[in-house]
Amino acid sequence: MTTSIDISKMKFDEKGLIAAIAQDSVTLEVLMFAFMNKEALELTLSTAKAHFFSRSRNSLWLKGETSGNVLSVDAVLYDCDGDCLIVKVTPSGPACHTGARSCFYRRLDDGNPIPLGPAVIGDVFRVVEGRKTALPDKSYTASLYAKGLEKIIEKVEEESGELVRAARAEGPKAITHELVDLWFHTMVLLADRGVGANEVYAEFSRRFGLSGLDEKAARGKK
Repeated sequence: MTTSIDISKMKFDEKGLIAAIAQDSVTLEVLMFAFMNKEALELTLSTAKAHFFSRSRNSLWLKGETSGNVLSVDAVLYDCDGDCLIVKVTPSGPACHTGARSCFYRRLDDGNPIPLGPAVIGDVFRVVEGRKTALPDKSYTASLYAKGLEKIIEKVEEESGELVRAARAEGPKAITHELVDLWFHTMVLLADRGVGANEVYAEFSRRFGLSGLDEKAARGKK
């Protein structure tokens, strides 16, 4: 990664530290909070791996250096005051030392459940991709990969038909069930063809704000 910004202009505190929030690039889930000093920020930018500064140990540390759960950096954002960073990352495993995906897994208030939203989609897609190396007799997803592209396409077609039939004759619960089946098998197809979740999100982002007619017209010109 490179930067044209003079990072010394960031507002490090009196101890030479700046707050850094690690956020999943795909799901937008906040994974952890830590501090960086100038060297940690420079290493983060130069290696595209999240580095932080430990106040308790008074030393630099590479996230995942011992656990293997590194945070690959996709982007580093800074706020309007220049005194806080958001580090957009792709995690290779749990971010928390407890084994939890996020350090923010405990809740202080007793409010309504928080919708999981895209975090679940991202997690499922990562599992689906990981099953490509699993034993076919131990995993349904791995067995689909082993049977090849045509079998995966067959399942997508099958689940598409079941969703259509549910939409015509069933209620919301059945429709939701069939949609999840279709999404799952579509994820398998994407992973088999080497299409990542980030590419799908990027395409949605590209189309967002375009009218459907304009988007179709743009495709017709290709």
